[in-house]
Amino acid sequence: MDLAIQIEKLEKEIQAYFKSDSSGHDIYHLKRVMNIALHIQEKEGGDRTVIGIAALLHDVHRIMQNETGCFCLPKDSLDNIKEIIDKSDIILSRKQIDMVLHCIEYHEEYSFSKSGKTVSDIETLILQDADNLDAIGAIGVGRTMTYGATLGIPIWNPDINDEKKTFDEGDKEESTIHHFYNKLFKLKDNMNTSTAKAIAQKRHEFMEQFVEEFLAEWEGKR
Repeated sequence: MDLAIQIEKLEKEIQAYFKSDSSGHDIYHLKRVMNIALHIQEKEGGDRTVIGIAALLHDVHRIMQNETGCFCLPKDSLDNIKEIIDKSDIILSRKQIDMVLHCIEYHEEYSFSKSGKTVSDIETLILQDADNLDAIGAIGVGRTMTYGATLGIPIWNPDINDEKKTFDEGDKEESTIHHFYNKLFKLKDNMNTSTAKAIAQKRHEFMEQFVEEFLAEWEGKR
């Protein structure tokens, strides 16, 4: 089955599922990550079908988290993802389904997390890169502010200057600006592929300029 047709079927299946998200993990985030991932795949290789489908389904655990109010890991969503794939009536081999689930389970690994990176297959590495690219740059700034508001954390707390040595998704930030230092500024050097590294550079520079301007305005200097 043509990948475009499979993606169309999946989009119809998950549209309502992600409709209520207001944390920056909505259907548009999924589609951006998918488009970035497929762009990287053209340069770096890997199973294009697996990469496209994994990208479109990678944040099901975020919706589960919104619904339950409890932190969820990507691996917690794998049964739901298998059900979505079955309902969508797309055609994948058993190996491809296993690869999709593997990509999603390990897509939130970071070199600066406590456990570090443990996978090396190109499909997962591309999904990691695509998801991380959508977390930085202009869109990343907007998503970060939205996510912080959803969690109810302050924009900035200047009384806390400590930067975390390691980061994991379950960590609670002191403020949204702290999130830039604890995670987002580190993503440029966390990219796996040369294609993603090239894209990340400009997005990283934009974020640096934003935070510099934010802090200057906070102090009333501009």
